[in-house]
Amino acid sequence: MSPAEEKSLPLAERWPRASKLALSACAAAVAELVTFPLDLTKTRLQVQGEAAVHRNGAATSQAAPYRGMLRTAAGIVQEEGLQKLWQGATPAVYRHIVYSGIRMVAYEHLRDSVLGRAEDESFPFWKAVVGGMSAGAIGQFFASPTDLVKVQMQMEGKRKLEGKPLRFRGVHHAFMKILSKGGIRGLWAGWLPNVQRAALVNMGGTYLTTYDTVKHFLLLNTSLSDNSVTHSVASCCSGLVAAVLGTPADVVKTRIMNQPRDKQGRGLLYKSSMDCLIQTVKGEGFMSLYKGFIPTWMRMAPWSLVFWLTYEQIRRISGISSF
Repeated sequence: MSPAEEKSLPLAERWPRASKLALSACAAAVAELVTFPLDLTKTRLQVQGEAAVHRNGAATSQAAPYRGMLRTAAGIVQEEGLQKLWQGATPAVYRHIVYSGIRMVAYEHLRDSVLGRAEDESFPFWKAVVGGMSAGAIGQFFASPTDLVKVQMQMEGKRKLEGKPLRFRGVHHAFMKILSKGGIRGLWAGWLPNVQRAALVNMGGTYLTTYDTVKHFLLLNTSLSDNSVTHSVASCCSGLVAAVLGTPADVVKTRIMNQPRDKQGRGLLYKSSMDCLIQTVKGEGFMSLYKGFIPTWMRMAPWSLVFWLTYEQIRRISGISSF
């Protein structure tokens, strides 16, 4: 193909991977903004009753009471204001631009070029698991700094109610403060449980393996066509699996990222993700690993639905084949 002919092609054909990355990032940003209040509620629930905080004398007399999802969300609105339900949304959108963009392109490349489909165009489940876990882990590693900022900014309202000074003035200030305290390494604090969670969620879940498997099963074995109904069914089926597999690692990740640090950037409550896991189970019981499960599950289903419907439609509008 001559350079002139190549220039005449649509952008989606000239730069297919870059186009897919941009489209998935746009779809993820829409889904994140729609469902973000549930994510904030989940994060607040995950740090309630943290045993390590009490053992280290960091608890205050104004510690947040135990309360469920609805009371937590209502409490945020009453005590901090409605707009605080979106506190930390900016780094969350940044995170998904990086995370969703990379993982979607990585999974599609692994599926179509590395692992390969079967002769009947189906994608074996074990290959979907390998592809989903790999793509999720890669995407989350690169997005970990934005997730760290998101978690810490989500806790600012709680700190204010407890009479503690606010740590950050905004997203840029948060990045710079973390960088100045812990260096480049400090931006990747909690990356291991973060990557583990992403691998588990993408294996079971919301984004890749279950969605891809259910969607193509429906297309091959039922009368459903490749439309919004199929996309909705696949999205809803995957949410529960992702929440069950991903919530324990998400609790560990949140606590690792939210813990106070010394001047060298080392955590004061937990030495590692395994230490956090052991302390949490010993101090609060096994089910503490599922704190925030209901808002996690409730968020994953609509997030997945909004993301996949948006993503599939803008791919179609842009002239790119269905996922």
